[in-house]
Amino acid sequence: MEQLPKLAVFDLDYTLWPFWVDTHVDPPFTKSSDGTVRDRRGQTIQLYHEVPEVLERLHSLKVPMAAASRTGEIDGANQLLELFDLVKYLVHREIYPGSKVTHFKRLQQQTNVPFSQMIFFDDESRNIIDVSKLGVTCILVENGMSLQTLTRGLERFAKAQAGP
Repeated sequence: MEQLPKLAVFDLDYTLWPFWVDTHVDPPFTKSSDGTVRDRRGQTIQLYHEVPEVLERLHSLKVPMAAASRTGEIDGANQLLELFDLVKYLVHREIYPGSKVTHFKRLQQQTNVPFSQMIFFDDESRNIIDVSKLGVTCILVENGMSLQTLTRGLERFAKAQAGP
């Protein structure tokens, strides 16, 4: 069995869902009886298509997961995680403006997982650069989180653990 991370961390905007929660949608959000999530203006809001499968795959591998987001729309982001039923996966949540490095230092304190045992998925290069300096395996997400991106990330993580 390949070595798995002890914590997988996901950015939210343009990683788990295709928008910025603080500018592109209008909280508060509601969920109708058919499971559709909408914002205040009635706009339908969805996750990237493969996100539930990605989180379920990690869950089945017993990899704990967390969210790290720099959004200023803290309540809206948390509300969407609840409505999309992602809180059952994302046990730790660091959602507030500021540096992702701060998010990771807090996650490290909460979980006692060393940075070298974490994997991080984010769509912004600057966050990847900042967090990789901590020793976290960082994967740039293009066009939303997918099973392919997850597989690529886990392979890169296992290689990093194996050493040069």
